[in-house]
Amino acid sequence: MALTLDTPLAQALGAKTAGEYSRAFGMSTVGDLLAHYPRRYESRGVLTPISGLPLGETVSIVAQVKQVSVRSMRQRKGTIVEAVISDGEGTITLTFFGQPWRKDQLRPGRRGVFSGKVGRYRDTLQLSNPNYELFDEDEGEDHERAREYAGQLIPMYPATASIATWDIQKAVAKCLDDLEGYPEPLDIDFRVAESLMPAAEAIEGVHRPMNQAHVQTSRRTLRMHEALVLQTALAQQRWFVRAMAATERRAAPGGLLERFDATLPFSLTEDQRVVGERIAADLVQGWPMNRLVQGEVGSGKTLVALRAMLQVAESGGQAALIAPTEVLAGQHLRSITKMLGPELAPLLMPTLLTGQMPAAVRRKAALRVASGQALIVVGTHALLSEGTTFADLGLVVVDEQHRFGVDQRETLRAKGSSPHALVLTATPIPRTVAMTVFGDLEVSTIRTMPAGRAGIETFVAPVQRPGWFERVWERAYEEVGKGRQVFVVCPAIDVSKKGKDAEEDEPAAPVLAGERPQGPRWGVAQVAELLGSHPHLGRTRMSVLHGRMPAEEKDRIMQAFSRGEIDVLIATTVIEVGVDVPNASTMIILDADRFGVSQLHQLRGRVGRGGVPGLCLLVTEADEGTPARERVDAVAATLDGFELAEVDLELRGEGDVLGDAQSGSRSSLRLLRVVQDRDVIARARDQADRILAEDPALEAHPGLAQALARRVSEAEREALGKS
Repeated sequence: MALTLDTPLAQALGAKTAGEYSRAFGMSTVGDLLAHYPRRYESRGVLTPISGLPLGETVSIVAQVKQVSVRSMRQRKGTIVEAVISDGEGTITLTFFGQPWRKDQLRPGRRGVFSGKVGRYRDTLQLSNPNYELFDEDEGEDHERAREYAGQLIPMYPATASIATWDIQKAVAKCLDDLEGYPEPLDIDFRVAESLMPAAEAIEGVHRPMNQAHVQTSRRTLRMHEALVLQTALAQQRWFVRAMAATERRAAPGGLLERFDATLPFSLTEDQRVVGERIAADLVQGWPMNRLVQGEVGSGKTLVALRAMLQVAESGGQAALIAPTEVLAGQHLRSITKMLGPELAPLLMPTLLTGQMPAAVRRKAALRVASGQALIVVGTHALLSEGTTFADLGLVVVDEQHRFGVDQRETLRAKGSSPHALVLTATPIPRTVAMTVFGDLEVSTIRTMPAGRAGIETFVAPVQRPGWFERVWERAYEEVGKGRQVFVVCPAIDVSKKGKDAEEDEPAAPVLAGERPQGPRWGVAQVAELLGSHPHLGRTRMSVLHGRMPAEEKDRIMQAFSRGEIDVLIATTVIEVGVDVPNASTMIILDADRFGVSQLHQLRGRVGRGGVPGLCLLVTEADEGTPARERVDAVAATLDGFELAEVDLELRGEGDVLGDAQSGSRSSLRLLRVVQDRDVIARARDQADRILAEDPALEAHPGLAQALARRVSEAEREALGKS
């Protein structure tokens, strides 16, 4: 039976087997099976190291039978067959219960692949009732054939307890033998220029390679296939957006934007100017702007966004800025109103709309928004409610984009007619991640910082060292004595409580292998009690802030801290973004190893924002050399958020990074690796743009069109359209 990549597995392998593969791997077609690539390859003549096999995990190993024995069971009738296999150095025992015929199969000297869960019995490693497949014996083979046989590679597939690697190998072989053609997604000129194989040879080579060189070329070819399909899907979304009609928003001579720029007491940085010009050009195109602006904390992203709002407002259009927290929304409103000044603010009527506002106040705010009086609207998730309508929503600004899902962002955009979209993030994104996760957006970067920043010094404070913990608090008191203010950040609200009551809404960094698994040591409640009885800090003006407090109280405390009425603010990560207190000089982060690299960098950015030098103390119990300590040390080593983003990617791997992407097409990478394959992704992006510029419908690229249809589902395309 001739097969294609779209043939259902039930036709290729039978309904029963197809059901097993569907349950185990989510496969439904021949193409799904052939895209289940081997994890590694073993040589028949090279034995797999047995030492260090992980207890409790299912493993597949190539080994040789050394001895076999049979004994009777003690508690019931029957026999136990025990075979000892070896890699030449270590050994492991295979144990079979009530299967005496195994003795005849597992003769000493036989080699094969053995698969089972690693256990331990009487200090001996053991596989109980494992699956195995022995290599063929041919006593008449000549020496050359034997050497060729020993050099053959065995593909080792990601397997399960019910489907062994050799079962997958046989299923793949059957499909390959019956496959009628394999579509070619690459242009021949591009394939030759990249020194890649034809697609049919690559899929054959990855599953049935002749040697390691064959494997490498096959995988390199399929890696480019994956990169090109991914980048073409993202490029199609960019082209789709350009096919949409949007209202052009032009700045008029002597208009709001010019008047605003004339009042600025400082000059824009070069990056602010360049990014601003790109946004201004985007807003006068006939299609919606879809731009991501990334920049360090304090680099001036809000100023760039405000200038875009003013350009939109000149045509009567409204701009909506959505922020993840009440505190940040309030901060944005005050900052925008202050920047506009007494002359422009009344014309634009910046309006705050949040869920925690008193009903009467909220109704008035919603009326100003619906009538079009408010040309600048700042809010939280309340902007997404059905009761919030706009007269002419021309620009959507999403602050800290990683806090919002694509559906939430799309809900806000749907309140206008193809509004322009500007996405802001202070979490620097490596270029390859930006191309992969945000490839459907145009990405701009603000690197230069405004003049006048005093800078930040960062130190790791390991509490294992005697006296260091107390020195942290002495240092805080010294700063308060200079008239400055201090943040103390904890990973939890109250560690004496369990579960939801203990943790803050914002999750900490995931616990990795080698890290301490217990919960955080410090919560806001515990630190407030500790410092309240401190001989020096106990006499300072102290307050607490966390996400479970009423919005009015949070706002009152933050405003009091901003006015200098609080010396020490003990808080959770609710102060991570947007809080701007120029007099705050010190950031103390307890249990620093429980935060991610980008989160630590964000928190550090809360100090050193004015003329006051910043100090960041990362308090940790993590031992040197552990992944947790590496994160903390990395933050202390540099202030460059973009460098830290690369470090974070290296430490965590793209699995975590791309796990935040809300489209399966962008997170389920198979061979492609964001860190190692950055150049491949860049070349694929350029090629995708070239192809779509000449052939937007992919009529001349049927292989690529078929690969796209298989790889990117309608649901994933819908998710791409919302991002």
